[in-house]
Amino acid sequence: MQRPVVCVGALVWGPGARVLLVRTTKWRGAWGVPGGKVEWGETLAQATVRELREETGLDITDLRYAQTQEAVRSPEFHTEAHLLLVDFFARTASAEVTPNAEIAEWAWVPLEQAEGYPLNSYTRTLVALARQLGETP
Repeated sequence: MQRPVVCVGALVWGPGARVLLVRTTKWRGAWGVPGGKVEWGETLAQATVRELREETGLDITDLRYAQTQEAVRSPEFHTEAHLLLVDFFARTASAEVTPNAEIAEWAWVPLEQAEGYPLNSYTRTLVALARQLGETP
């Protein structure tokens, strides 16, 4: 029996009051936030810290829950899937990204300029929430 896959991601503020956006191989060329699947026995917070370190080399702090979204057979995703996307806000002291093979490009941008990137719809919602809440570094 197939079941939804739980994934985590984080909109991360770094030095210079900028957020990290990444273009990965999994969202058909769209930009998003780093993240990935929760492993068995991991908390959502542990998975977020691990995924950010694996994908970007960054250590994150001040992890705060943002929202949960659901992607059911989204045409934006590279394969047919049912994903539960648990989103967080976080901070990092470093701007030195060491990308893994999933990240094709990355950029540190002011939050108000993030919506100018071709974001996947789930990241667009997260960025809009951050702006609505007045999230700052």
